[in-house]
Amino acid sequence: MARYGEKIMTEKLYYQDSHRKEFEAQVVSCQWNEKKEWYEVILDRTVFFPEGGGQYADPGVIDGIPVEDVKEREGEVIHMMKKPLTPGQTVHGEIDYKERFSRMQQHSGEHIVSGLVHRYFGYDNVGFHMGTDEVTVDFNGIITQEQLDALEDEANQLIYDNVPVHVFYPSKEELEQLDYRSKKELTGVVRIVEIQGGDICACCGTHVETTGEVGIIKLRTMINYKGGVRISMLCGRRALIDYRERLKDEIRISNLLSAKLALVPEAVEKLKNESQEKDMINGRLCQQLLEKKVESYPESGEVLAVFEEGLSPVQLRQLSTMLYEKGKGKIVGVFSGKEEEQVYQYALGSSQADMRKLSKAMNSELNGRGGGSELMAQGTFKAGEKEIREVLIREAGKLE
Repeated sequence: MARYGEKIMTEKLYYQDSHRKEFEAQVVSCQWNEKKEWYEVILDRTVFFPEGGGQYADPGVIDGIPVEDVKEREGEVIHMMKKPLTPGQTVHGEIDYKERFSRMQQHSGEHIVSGLVHRYFGYDNVGFHMGTDEVTVDFNGIITQEQLDALEDEANQLIYDNVPVHVFYPSKEELEQLDYRSKKELTGVVRIVEIQGGDICACCGTHVETTGEVGIIKLRTMINYKGGVRISMLCGRRALIDYRERLKDEIRISNLLSAKLALVPEAVEKLKNESQEKDMINGRLCQQLLEKKVESYPESGEVLAVFEEGLSPVQLRQLSTMLYEKGKGKIVGVFSGKEEEQVYQYALGSSQADMRKLSKAMNSELNGRGGGSELMAQGTFKAGEKEIREVLIREAGKLE
């Protein structure tokens, strides 16, 4: 046993038994980290896995005190805690095993998928992130949707076959003979994780003992990413929960559309087409209405300010352009908003003056934001109608 405060190599119980939930240990040291504002506790042995290999540190408690984070530093496993422990005392630790097991499912599932991609396509896993919502894996090559479906089938067949997940530490000579995946050159003792028929990879994470414990692998989405692809996936209970929630969403949509569950895609497509047709009709009607409004204004060489409720940004721009092109004003400002809220969207247009300068000047006066081109500027003012009219006329006059 090392003297208290002396550097020791923490006994890593999580490697001896990844399913172990709790343990007894002695406190070797406890030091306050002023910068992080927590105590750094080192035990002679631990079940807490420190962050590494794309896997987060285990949550849990030691003597009822929450462990905020866990890191490994030169063989010592550091437990970050808000309350101190006394060097020499015996403590009881317990991890959140439900979360540990879920992470083992995700990590082991990722090994299976990455191994199969490497075997069939020769691509490398160049990015791995185990988030709270999903796991993402980046590969440096293109995969088609048909190939992805075949990968998913084979990955799940390995789960059905329930093959062992073998962890071992080969000698230097043995390592040289192994064809294993690794993101970097490794020296010293290397930990190898092997799934027969699936993967052989250098890894420091925790894994299930047999592939059957992964439960299921669901490859959810795939996007092109940095010349390759990024695949999002879920395994085990997370995949089950995700399927349950997606099915609830589908049933809700099915009820809203009064369509059978299997016919939801067709019903949505029909609704989309009908909506697009209505948008086209509404667009034509709005255009006709704007043309009528433009006709109601006389031609003028003065500054024109128009206030209308309920105009969209596109309609603001359309109306402003139509007004100055029809000669209804040398500079046209169209504003839409509610006076009681003292917020108006604007579109400034002119073929005779620089709207960028006008927009900048008015933004400064009216707590506004926005900009644009010489012919047209858009944005928002936080002011009332009276103040906007006054500033528009004053600042437009400076452009003459």
